[in-house]
Amino acid sequence: MSQLTDSELAKARAILGREPNQTEEGIFTVMWSEHCSYKSSRLHLKKLPTRSPRVLVGPGENAGIIDIGKDAEGRGYAIAFKIESHNHPSFIEPFQGAATGVGGILRDIFTMGARPIAVLDAIRFGPLTDPANGDRNCRILEGVVGGIAHYGNCFGVPTIGGECVFEPCYNGNPLVNVFALGVFRHDEIFFGRATGIGNPVIYVGAKTGRDGIHGASMASAVFTEESKQKRPNVQVGDPFMEKLLLEACLEAMHTGAVVGIQDMGAAGLTCSTCEMGSRAETGIEIDLSLVPQRETGMTPYEIMLSESQERMLLVAEAGREAEVFAVFKKWGLDAVTIGRVTSDGILRVKDHGQVVAEIPNRQLADEAPLYDRPHNTEPFRTAPLEPPDIPVSKDLTADLLKILGSQDVCSKRWIWQQYDQSVRTNTLAGPGADAAIVRIKETGTSVAMVVDGNARYCSLSPREGAKLLVAECCRNLSTVGALPVAATNNLNFGNPERPEIMAQLVEAIEGIAEACRFFETPITGGNVSLYNETLGESIWPTPVMGIVGLMKTAPPVTIPFKEEGRTVMLLGGAGGTDAAHFGGTQYAKVVLNDMWGLPPALDMDEEKRVQAAIREIVEHELVQSSHDVSDGGIAAALAECSMGGIGADIKLPSEVRPEFALFNEAPSRILISTDQPDAVKRIALDHNVGCVEIGVTMKGRLRIDHHSATWVDSPVDRLREVWENALEELLTPAYVGS
Repeated sequence: MSQLTDSELAKARAILGREPNQTEEGIFTVMWSEHCSYKSSRLHLKKLPTRSPRVLVGPGENAGIIDIGKDAEGRGYAIAFKIESHNHPSFIEPFQGAATGVGGILRDIFTMGARPIAVLDAIRFGPLTDPANGDRNCRILEGVVGGIAHYGNCFGVPTIGGECVFEPCYNGNPLVNVFALGVFRHDEIFFGRATGIGNPVIYVGAKTGRDGIHGASMASAVFTEESKQKRPNVQVGDPFMEKLLLEACLEAMHTGAVVGIQDMGAAGLTCSTCEMGSRAETGIEIDLSLVPQRETGMTPYEIMLSESQERMLLVAEAGREAEVFAVFKKWGLDAVTIGRVTSDGILRVKDHGQVVAEIPNRQLADEAPLYDRPHNTEPFRTAPLEPPDIPVSKDLTADLLKILGSQDVCSKRWIWQQYDQSVRTNTLAGPGADAAIVRIKETGTSVAMVVDGNARYCSLSPREGAKLLVAECCRNLSTVGALPVAATNNLNFGNPERPEIMAQLVEAIEGIAEACRFFETPITGGNVSLYNETLGESIWPTPVMGIVGLMKTAPPVTIPFKEEGRTVMLLGGAGGTDAAHFGGTQYAKVVLNDMWGLPPALDMDEEKRVQAAIREIVEHELVQSSHDVSDGGIAAALAECSMGGIGADIKLPSEVRPEFALFNEAPSRILISTDQPDAVKRIALDHNVGCVEIGVTMKGRLRIDHHSATWVDSPVDRLREVWENALEELLTPAYVGS
């Protein structure tokens, strides 16, 4: 059934000069879906910065690529990275939805010629304690984590970081965003272009089945009661097949016989053929009777729209097909010539020699409808601006324990212990660190990476929340000593046909653009996931950023305090706040069960100076630990620094009420422990950054005093017990360890 609007169908008729047949209408439907064409967001995505001296390949290809330096022989090295969503499929079939999300993003990386070396995940669910949906949310969480673990572990790529957040708005729309990164030399970069008239078009990988048909269209629509019946739209993945496909593709590329390559992701064979032709300004002619099929009686419509996994499309140099076939035969994979590159710019699809579809490539792939949807309204808010009367805390230590045991802040050990974090032996810092780090052995460089999002802030102000998000990602990288250099983004929003939701999207994009330009982290690619809405209830605006940074390979600076008697210092702002900027904090969520106001105020100039200072401090090896202050404020950050058994005796200078002083989430603050406080202060002064001594590390206890009053006092073991076990205790027992 067509999902084209009347105006879109009229445009398709005008392009063809006739009525489209069923196969052609299906092709237009998937290629002009929101998921493939970005027809509601393309206009605004142009506002994002995309260039820098390091950017080798920006948006428009399967993944962005940046330069990371040279090896000892002077050969240039690069990394390819991108983030993608698999939200709708993961709600319908959590395990396979998440697993094929990992498979898809890995193919985006190795289709560029890079070997994947790291995966991170940003996942969101409804609360596990929700009275009506808790059991289902537990099942979805278990399925999604199991799918990510299964695919990544079997494929042989480490999953080394991420985040997991719980909010009621995700009850009907869990979010599964997966980031992947690969490494290669400059001379190994490949593009998804069908160049060379007469060159053969070769199908490789798994056989085509009926799974995933109209998956892209499903991802471009809101959920209804009938959505549970859409399991056939969810692909089924085989990570072992993908591992073979990776090795075969890289080996085939190294023969020199391959001139273009693209994975069959969303919209399958349709997307790969027309996009490769459009990029090269050529045509492609294929015959579907030659496509390897695992089911009998498949129609041209089904073959063109199938999203069966682990498939790629190659264009080889004419006369060198045998070299490609030999490689894929060695790896036990199908490799079949199904067509050729033509000069007429047409996607021509035949079945047993009979033409079943004929559509101009460029109009199909690059001239999809472009909508400037109404957004001249206030973004939809879920909370009032005015703060309530905030009660005085009866027990600040109990408040801290409650936050540490909350679903957002608690340890995600139950999740990441299911992931292989060290395969390939390059992981220097994995799950739980401020930023994950992998070493690039050939260059002596390490790549730090982080994914993050804060829908609470973005629901209060999409623009300011997005800027805070970019700042925090860059701060996480800087805290481990890495210079942020480039970014990818995943924009998860509701129905763009609602002006108040479209306003959220536009404001968030403009906030990201402003911050990425300021922090010099251009966007090299990304993903937009819209229509995340079920039965009229939209998710909160949830932009997720993946940002990478570069550093010299060295033992990483980590979060835990290491030794007794070290000076604890707060680098950056004092963290001032007021009631109006306190309503998006974890304290407001967990302790007060409320939400209001605006996100914390961000001074981007101060933030940039703080980040420059901590990078220099880390580079000079002046700190034993470092950790940024974020969710849960300075109290939660101090507790997290104490999880290794060494706590601290803190004297917190503050002139605001204790709830604000301990739990406000103002940016631009980093906790460090050091035995060289004077050297740290000199660097801070050079960068015009505040730096105060707030205490000293001590064994086994965290105590936070204010003048003569003790605000927090707890054994470290008690903090760790609550923090480490909370998630497992919240999960339905039937799913723990299953």
